Amino acid sequence: MSDRPYNVLFLCTGNSARSILAEALINQSGQGRFRGFSAGSHPKGTVHPIAVQLLKKMNMPTEGLRSKSWDEFAVPGAPPLDFVFTVCDNAAGEMCPYWPGQPMTAHWGVPDPAAVEGSDTEKWLAFRDAFRVLDNRIKIFTSLPLDSFGRMKLKERLDAIGRAGPPEGIE
Repeated sequence: MSDRPYNVLFLCTGNSARSILAEALINQSGQGRFRGFSAGSHPKGTVHPIAVQLLKKMNMPTEGLRSKSWDEFAVPGAPPLDFVFTVCDNAAGEMCPYWPGQPMTAHWGVPDPAAVEGSDTEKWLAFRDAFRVLDNRIKIFTSLPLDSFGRMKLKERLDAIGRAGPPEGIE
């Protein structure tokens, strides 16, 4: 890798909730070592309003967050990617574009809070749960001594993070 921040792309189908939350989280907790991006295979074109409200309630910046196609990251001039994480099962099963630089990849599936039907409280709880799971995984990831791992060992660690459930005490 290099002296620049690690570029991390979070992918989901609609790029309106989970991947947006992950982008904001890594930009906040990455402390300049990581630069987060998000995209979707079939972007909705808008960020889910609860995702924006939740990020604001957590005192996290929301400027610049937008729903966009993963094609933006596969063209000349796009940021060179170091890591690509799918956060939904649909995106994990799709044929991804070619990512210049051969980034490390892993699947970090999280249930889709935007798909929850029911009361506003149930919807908010789903977004909070997704936020907590992503926050936990991203904190584990950003604390790894990345330069001390070979590619194989790092891939094992990234896959293990994707299997990590919510923090203790959260269902």
